[in-house]
Amino acid sequence: MESSKLRLGSIAPDFEADTTEGQIRFHEWIGDSWVMFFSHPGDFTPVCTTELADISHRAPQFLERGIKVIGISADALQEHYEWIEDIIEIGNKTAPTCVEYPIIADPGRKIAEMYEMFDGEEMTNIRTVFFIDPKKTIRAMVIYPASVGRDFDEIIRVFDALQTADKYPIGTPANWQKGDDVIIQPHVSDEEARKLFPEYKTLIPYLRTTPLPPS
Repeated sequence: MESSKLRLGSIAPDFEADTTEGQIRFHEWIGDSWVMFFSHPGDFTPVCTTELADISHRAPQFLERGIKVIGISADALQEHYEWIEDIIEIGNKTAPTCVEYPIIADPGRKIAEMYEMFDGEEMTNIRTVFFIDPKKTIRAMVIYPASVGRDFDEIIRVFDALQTADKYPIGTPANWQKGDDVIIQPHVSDEEARKLFPEYKTLIPYLRTTPLPPS
């Protein structure tokens, strides 16, 4: 395959598509929200079924962060509707389940190709997660092999980190969780840091940590 053209900072390609919630134009559907756009190689796949059920359970977590959720699978709409019945059945084994997010039909894999979702070894593997901001910019990407279920705690953690870094001139340290101390960006002077983060600490000259101000 050719080297990837989509990079962090690229504008997410726009497209029109049929989904389980009706036809959409992607950029219009995004509006001013954040988006988790996640892909699947096909319907009725066991790992993916557990993932979509888990996403359904997490709807309040995405909603409170202003994140819209949309999936894509390389099958037609009718298969999607039948697959949703299985997703609900599996999800109901742990909590009441309702699939309230759209799943894009992409039987010709045109959108999958547009988003370069195929890996270098298996052309049918399109298991990618795109983190897209309200400006339609791709802020992060995670690619999983077919055998590994996605960690949605980690995906939500990344959204939390991105949204926090957009609000303050900070980065997040290893294993950061929402509410933990953050790292002040190197370009922020000590004088500016004292105004923004009065409780900051200097661990070494280029590594200053701080709790975030109260919201």
